[in-house]
Amino acid sequence: MSEVRLGIDVACSAAHQASLADETGRFLWQGWKFWTTTAELEKLWAKIPDNVTVVVMEPTRNAWVPLAAWLGAKGACVSVVPPEQSADLRDYFNKHTKTDRLDSKMLARMPMLHPEGLRVVDNLGPAEPLKRAVRHRSSIQKRRVAAAMRLDALLELMGPGWLDLFGTVSYGKTAVAVLERYANPHASRRLGRSRLAKVKVLIRASRGHWREDKADEILAAAAESLELWAGGGLDFDELADDIAIEIRLIKLLDTEIAALDDRIEALYEHGDPAGIVASAPGIGVPLAAGILGRTGDLNRFRSLAGIRAFTGLVPTIDQSGIDDPQQRTNQTRRSRATPCPVPRR
Repeated sequence: MSEVRLGIDVACSAAHQASLADETGRFLWQGWKFWTTTAELEKLWAKIPDNVTVVVMEPTRNAWVPLAAWLGAKGACVSVVPPEQSADLRDYFNKHTKTDRLDSKMLARMPMLHPEGLRVVDNLGPAEPLKRAVRHRSSIQKRRVAAAMRLDALLELMGPGWLDLFGTVSYGKTAVAVLERYANPHASRRLGRSRLAKVKVLIRASRGHWREDKADEILAAAAESLELWAGGGLDFDELADDIAIEIRLIKLLDTEIAALDDRIEALYEHGDPAGIVASAPGIGVPLAAGILGRTGDLNRFRSLAGIRAFTGLVPTIDQSGIDDPQQRTNQTRRSRATPCPVPRR
């Protein structure tokens, strides 16, 4: 049975466009517009003859996922153009055809023009809950780091003692609890040493580890800030309000991260019931879930080399029979490290 190739120009807020070509690249029809609805997809499928159907599309945001799922369920072999290759092709066509899109006609001819540039869809990416949860957690963690860095910058206004006291970026529960209420140096001084050491929020958050000694450090940092800004120029009340905003964001993000950790652990146990990924030395459940969520089904790789290439962590050697870039680099480093001899007079 012959093969037909359906190229789909996926759109996010407009109608998709599809073109159908045979094995020789001759178009059977082109420019068919449709939306991601069952009725529209049924009309599209009715236009395709009873041949082996290869569908080619770009993984445009998440709009490609329901199309790939529906067409795959119909028996089509769905392939996508990897993002890095589609970017190169877009650059080429933008130069020669004044368009930055891979249109449906080009995609329909991809299996003939550049078959090695296609990747068969073996998972639905964002539709898989573990992969989505892992990526979501990574995104929230980045936002948490951004909020902590803004908090660093605010504390720097009061003086270096505050960063030495609470650390930077990490900001555990104790630091968050204290800064939310006592970031204003005036508030800390009004409490005094004995009252500050007995504050319930300080004792509970630190589980009893922060008492008189830590109260002394807080008061010392407060005194330094007040002395540093004795001439005016900094409104401590307003600054404390800004610090409280970042603290509330950090607390909210920490809550979401903790909830995601519970979800991810349950999803990982379902995706890897034998715990194969977590059995590797030095890998616990959180990291194992991240690895499995990012890579998907490991059985789709033919060899360990394929997994290494997918991660991008294993370097490759780019050399020919007469050219070795690594050797050139080493020679350059040696020449820079070896001083030139000083001529004798």
